[in-house]
Amino acid sequence: MNPSHATPNALSASTVIAVIGSGAMGAGIAQVAAAAGHTVKLFDNRAGAAETAIANIRGQFTRLAEKGKLSKDAAQSAAQRLVAVIREDELSDAGLVIEAIVENLQAKQTLYANLEDVVGPDCIFGTNTSSISVTAIGSALKHPERLVGMHFFNPAPLMALVEIVSGLATERRIADILFATALAWGKTPVHARSTPGFIVNRVARPYYSEALRQVHEGIANCATLDALMREAGGFRMGPFELIDMIGLDINFAVTQSVWNAFFNDPRFTPSLIQQEYVAAGWLGRKSGRGFYDYAAGAARPEPATEAPLTIPADIVVLGTSAPAEALAARLASREVPFRRDNRAADGVIATTGGAVLSLCDGRSATRRASNTGIASTVVVDLALDYSQAARVAIAAAMQCAPRALEAAIGLLQAAGYKVSRLKDAPGLPVMRTLAMLANEAADAVNQGVADEAGVNTAMCLGVGYPRGPLEWARGVGLPHIHRVLDNLAESYGEDRYRISPYLQQLLFTTVSVRTP
Repeated sequence: MNPSHATPNALSASTVIAVIGSGAMGAGIAQVAAAAGHTVKLFDNRAGAAETAIANIRGQFTRLAEKGKLSKDAAQSAAQRLVAVIREDELSDAGLVIEAIVENLQAKQTLYANLEDVVGPDCIFGTNTSSISVTAIGSALKHPERLVGMHFFNPAPLMALVEIVSGLATERRIADILFATALAWGKTPVHARSTPGFIVNRVARPYYSEALRQVHEGIANCATLDALMREAGGFRMGPFELIDMIGLDINFAVTQSVWNAFFNDPRFTPSLIQQEYVAAGWLGRKSGRGFYDYAAGAARPEPATEAPLTIPADIVVLGTSAPAEALAARLASREVPFRRDNRAADGVIATTGGAVLSLCDGRSATRRASNTGIASTVVVDLALDYSQAARVAIAAAMQCAPRALEAAIGLLQAAGYKVSRLKDAPGLPVMRTLAMLANEAADAVNQGVADEAGVNTAMCLGVGYPRGPLEWARGVGLPHIHRVLDNLAESYGEDRYRISPYLQQLLFTTVSVRTP
C-alpha cells in the first residue's frame, strides 16, 4: 500500500524506523519498512552485522527489481533508505523502535529501559517477541503504555500476518497506530491481548500435540499422519514435517513455555516422545535427523496405504451429508454402480458388503459398534473437501468381519481415495485435530485474546491453515464438533478435551428457540 494512501493514524513515511537486531527477523522487518518508504536505522551490537544485513537486503531489492516486482527506481530508493548504526544514541530521532533480539525477558527489558533515555517521548516501542509477555517487558519501563507487541512471522517480507499485541499497560491508541502502520506496510494485522502464545503459537498447539499423541499410542506413524493432514485435511505440511522444519527443540520449548505459563493446563501437556527426540539430539532438518532422516540417500517412509481391492457390488450411499454427496459424485464420475437412500441417521454415509461406514464422531469404531449393535462398523475421517481429497483415513471395529472391512475399503478406493487404515482409537486424525484447534480458538476468543475473525485470519495467514478453525468447525457443524470433544473427553477421562465455554455458547445459538 502506498504510504500516502495509508490509514490516517498510521505512522507517516517520514517517520524513522529503528530495528534492533539484524538476524533473519530483524533484517526482514527492516526490508518491509524500507520498502514502505521509511528511513530505517538498523542496529546490532555484533560488529559488522548490521552492514552485512543491509548488503543482503539491498541484494533482495535488486532481485525484486530484476523479477519485475519492484521498479528499478523504487528498489534503489528503498536500498538507500537503509542505514547501519553502531551506537544506541544514533536512534534518538526514531518514531518507532522494533526489537528482534534474543528471546530473553531481561535482555528486552534492558534494551527498552536504556532507549527510554535516548528517544523522544512520542516514540513507540514495538517488540517482535513471539512468546514473552508484553506486560512483563513493559514492567521495567517508565512508560509501558507505549510498548506494543508487533509480532511478524518469518520470513517477514513474505508473511502477511502481524500480531499487534497489547500488554496490560499498553495504550489502545498506540496499538491502533501500529495496526494501521502494519496495514500501510501491506500486512494483515490482527489485535491480540498479551497472553501465553498470543494467537498463533497458542491455537496451533493441538496441531502438533494431537499428532504426537497418536504416534505415542501407535495409532499411525509419522508419514501416514503427515499424508492424511495434507491429502485429506488440506494443510500445506503435516505436523511432523513442520516440526522437523521448525526444529524439535524450538517447537518443544514453545510448548513447554505455553504449558508452564498456563500453570500446567493439560491442554498443553508436552509430549514424552518429543522430549526423547530432543534429548537424543534429533532436532529435525538442522541436525540431519528428526522424525525423518535427512541423511544423503536416506529413504523417506511411505504412508500406510491399503492395497487395491475389488469394487463391491452392493453399494448404497445414505443421506445428504457432505461426505455422502461427495462419495456419490465421485462414484458416478467413475461409473461405479450404486444406489441412493436419502434416509440416514447417526452420521452413516454408506453401506456395502455388510459394512456400515459412518463419519468419525470421536468414538472408536469398536465403541460405536457396541453402542449401535452393528458389528461391522467402519468410521471414516473428516476431509476438508471430500470431492477433492486424495486420501482418507478409516478405522474398523474389532468386531468387524474381514470381508465387510474389505468391502468398505474397496468402496472408498472405487471413489478414487487412497485409504489409510489406522489402529482403532477415539477419533481419527483430521477430525480430532480440527475439534481441538477449534476448541482452542474458541477459548482464545472466550478469554478476550482476540475476536473470532482475528483468530481465523491469524491461523490462515500465520501458519497457512486451509480454513480458520472456527470457520471450518461451523462448516462441519458445531453440534458434531461438540460431540467429538465430548466423546474424546469420555474416552480419555482427561480435562485436556474439556469444551470451551465460548464453543458451548456457539452451540446454543444453533438450537431453535421459540419466542413466547
